[in-house]
Amino acid sequence: MKRLPYNLVLFVAFWLTVAAAAIEYPCVSPEPQRTGWPLTAEERAYIVEHPEYDRRPGREANKHLPQLWPVVPTAGYFGGDAWLKLHEAHVKTVQAHKGPLDVLLVGDSITIQWASAWTTHFPNLKAVNIGIGGDKTQNVLWRLDHGGVEGLQPRAILLMIGNNNMFFTAETGIEAAAKGVQMCVANLCEKFPGAEVIVAKILPAHAPGNRFYEDIKKTNAALDGLKLDGNPKVHMLDLWGDFTTADGALKPGLFSSDNIHLTQEGGYRVYAAKLKPLLERALSK
Repeated sequence: MKRLPYNLVLFVAFWLTVAAAAIEYPCVSPEPQRTGWPLTAEERAYIVEHPEYDRRPGREANKHLPQLWPVVPTAGYFGGDAWLKLHEAHVKTVQAHKGPLDVLLVGDSITIQWASAWTTHFPNLKAVNIGIGGDKTQNVLWRLDHGGVEGLQPRAILLMIGNNNMFFTAETGIEAAAKGVQMCVANLCEKFPGAEVIVAKILPAHAPGNRFYEDIKKTNAALDGLKLDGNPKVHMLDLWGDFTTADGALKPGLFSSDNIHLTQEGGYRVYAAKLKPLLERALSK
């Protein structure tokens, strides 16, 4: 039998390793294009013409499977192509910054609203921010699989996601929301095995006794049980005590009037102070 050239053997072995390491989701989406960029015309039409609830796992078989919503990639939807345009804008930014990068920021509105606060507190770090307001874990998963980070080589990744999953915990349950965060971490670790991943637990919102507040607290506790930092590349950042008073109320001056988003001078200053030592350690490796 004729032997394959040694370089071809290495090439095949490499791609077999990549394939074996590829993340697996608990449900196969019926969408036309499950991964990759650019989008096909069929995939774009599928997203634009169907609201997100029409694309949830199980919908194609007329089954109600809310426990799978947070852990299966699903494109977001603001009506028409509004959400998709935000993702496309991020893809263009990513393509313009291919190669080595200090920090990749992944998340929802709390991430994208770092804005000038990021350059104030971390002026010397090369960073790309791909936060989208309203995103849930499933939306981040879809973006990661459809060109959202392709070509980047981040040394560190900051992930904060899950706040918007709280709108659906009555259906999905708390454990599913936590597992959605876990799936985002798994996706990032699979795509960037050399990067240090900092997972910021969900910030408090509203007030003690409010269902949203209590579900965030329960989801963060569920994240503790998942032991994400059992992976030496994953580091947890718990900000709860820095953003609440002794009785659990939100600290004045750190949140905007909606009691969800952060103030530039207050909230992001505290966030940055807690993040800085973790980033310094991550970037020193």
